[in-house]
Parts: sequence; C-alpha cells; structure tokens
Amino acid sequence: MSDTNPIQDLTARAAELDAADELGKLRERFVLPDGVVYLDGNSLGALPAGVTDRLADVASREWGELLIRSWDESAWWTAPERVGDKVAPLLGAAPGQVVVADSTSVNLFKALVGGARLAPAGRTKLLVDASTFPTDGYIAASAARMTGLTVTPVDPAHAAGAIDGDTAVVLLNHVDYRTGRLHDLPAVTAAARAAGAIMVWDLCHSAGALPVGLDAHGVDLAVGCTYKYLNGGPGAPAYLYIAARHQREFDSPLPGWNSHTDPFALTPDYRPADDARRGRVGTPDILSMLALETALDAWDGVAMESVRAKSLALTDFFLACVAAYVPQGKVESITPAPHEQRGSQVALRTENAREVMGELISRGIIGDFRAPDVLRFGFTPLYVGFADVERAARTLGHIFG
Repeated sequence: MSDTNPIQDLTARAAELDAADELGKLRERFVLPDGVVYLDGNSLGALPAGVTDRLADVASREWGELLIRSWDESAWWTAPERVGDKVAPLLGAAPGQVVVADSTSVNLFKALVGGARLAPAGRTKLLVDASTFPTDGYIAASAARMTGLTVTPVDPAHAAGAIDGDTAVVLLNHVDYRTGRLHDLPAVTAAARAAGAIMVWDLCHSAGALPVGLDAHGVDLAVGCTYKYLNGGPGAPAYLYIAARHQREFDSPLPGWNSHTDPFALTPDYRPADDARRGRVGTPDILSMLALETALDAWDGVAMESVRAKSLALTDFFLACVAAYVPQGKVESITPAPHEQRGSQVALRTENAREVMGELISRGIIGDFRAPDVLRFGFTPLYVGFADVERAARTLGHIFG
C-alpha cells in the first residue's frame, strides 16, 4: 500500500480483485438498487431476479385460475420436500433429509424435543450455547420443561469438552449472530456422537455463506432460516434437517395432519410418515414457499467452496480497508481474525454505534446495529463485490474523520 495515496491504492486493488472474481457475474442474478452497498444480507438477503414474476404467476394463475386444483396440478402439496431438496446441497445433505416449513423457532422446538426423545433414557442435561440468539434460549428452556431436562449454558469454544454421559442434547449456533465467530461443527458433533448425545445445530448465519457438511460430519438435527444468505425473502419458511438414520424414530412434539403417513385419510389416530415429512405440521405457506423455490435458482452452478473463498477474501479486504481508513482506536473488531473461526460477517465495536450506522445508511452503506455498541456487516459473496467493501470502509472512515 502506498504511503502517499492509500485511497487510490485500495481502490485499484478492489478493481483488480473484482476483475478476477469468478463469482462477480452472479450479481446479475439479483435486483439491487443503484448506488447502494448492501452489507446486511446476514439479516435479509437481496431479491433474486425472477422471484417477482414467479409470485405474480402463482397469485394470478396458480391461485387465481386453478384455485384449489393447484395443490395437485401445480405441485403445491409436495413443495416442502421439493424445496427442501434444493436447500439440502447448500447444507451438505443428501436428498430426502430436509423439509421446508414453519419458522426457525418452531423447527427448533421440534428438533430439541424430538432430539431429547431420541437421546438415551435417564440423561438430564440440555447443553445450550451461552451466547445464543435469545429466541433459541427461550425455546430451549421450554423444550427442557417439556422433556424434564435441565438447561446448561456452555461456552461454544469449549462445548466439546463439556459433553459427558449425562448430556442428552447439545444446541449450538454454527456462527454467532453478534460477533460472526464460526464454531467448530466437526469437533463438537464428533464429541456429541461419542458421548451418545444428540447434536442440534442452528445454521441461520452459516447456510449459504460457507460449507456446512451435515452428512459428512454426522450431524443429527439442524435448523435454519432461508431469508438471510439464502435470499428467500422476508418471512420465508425455515428448514429442518433430520438425518436419515433418525427419521423413523423422530418423535415430533407437533404432530399434524401434514406429517401423517396418510394425511387425507383424516383418521383420529396419528401415524407419522417414515421420512423427513415428519417435520411437517400444518398447511405450508405456499406464496413464501414458492418465492423461496425460485430464489434458490440463484445458486445454480455455484460451488460452496468458491463462496467460502470469496467470503474470506471480502472480510479480509474489509478489515484491511478499515485499518487504513478509520482513525486508530475508533473501532475494534470483535470478529475473530483466524479464517477457521470466522463466518461471513464482520462486527465492529464503537461508541455511538446506532448513530454511526444511521449515518452510514444515509450515505448508501447498509449494515445493521446490535445493542449496545456493535456495527454488523454481512458479506454475501453472490452479490457483494470488493469495490463495495472498499467504499463501505472509506465511508466509515469519513464519518470518523
């Protein structure tokens, strides 16, 4: 970097990186407003091209003209499994193990109670990420009351060592929502399996940003949303992964007619389907489901390893630009520097963070704020470029300058 003109040097470097970026052309698959740098895809992904037309067709033709016939003729009924199979490769899962339905919170409740029922009898502990997203903690406490377990908070960095023969279920976030810290899914999952515990992962901040490897690492159950890095749209349905080896024994606390082996028989006795359909409950949200199905087309031909490589390059470059542009001492990164510990976001701690983020947004740089003092920037490799990163850091420097 030149001592005389760091802006020129970093701008030129951004242009070089964008020119060499094999994923750069994917930005055309999204609808983004001109003049805006969007670094909040870890909260709500951008709109994929094609979704607007798909929703119009679903509303006007499939619903408006075909009416109830669309449950069969437009394959509405099988959408939760069909869309689940489109999500599955992004999680490192084979087909037939992911069902898309309900919200992350509802799916987490299913997973925790179902996991407790799969665990060896007599165990008493439900280990929960001590820094978890609050709702996960609320759901865990409710699941524990239902199953007779005791919630035991655990530092995710030391979770593997905390799992013992009294552990029934372990719940961790793959990536911490505040700091962007990536936790060690392979090691913790291996420890859980060695102890006979059921491992549940919340993938909200990792799916679509980095390889997950659910099958390869022997994960039991996993949940996650689809409106962040998967770009499914606001309120898009979440997913539930049930490893094939558990599907016949998975006992959902929310049995519904949709998960019945013969749903249209409408019998008073409940007989669950013997596959991932056990994760269904009631009638799926078709409008959001089919918007998500089309949104997932943005992933056609995309290798998750390439996404991960670009994610790390983007976050590295952003941190370098922040170091160059922002006066020393004004911000502190709380996102781990080692690649093996970093998701696809950078969290900066600073005074007056809410006001700083408001000023960034007014200048066309959209990130978000987390109380009390954190600026969060999410990097979605499918549509964020290196020039975006440089501009965001430079604008932050101007605010502090």
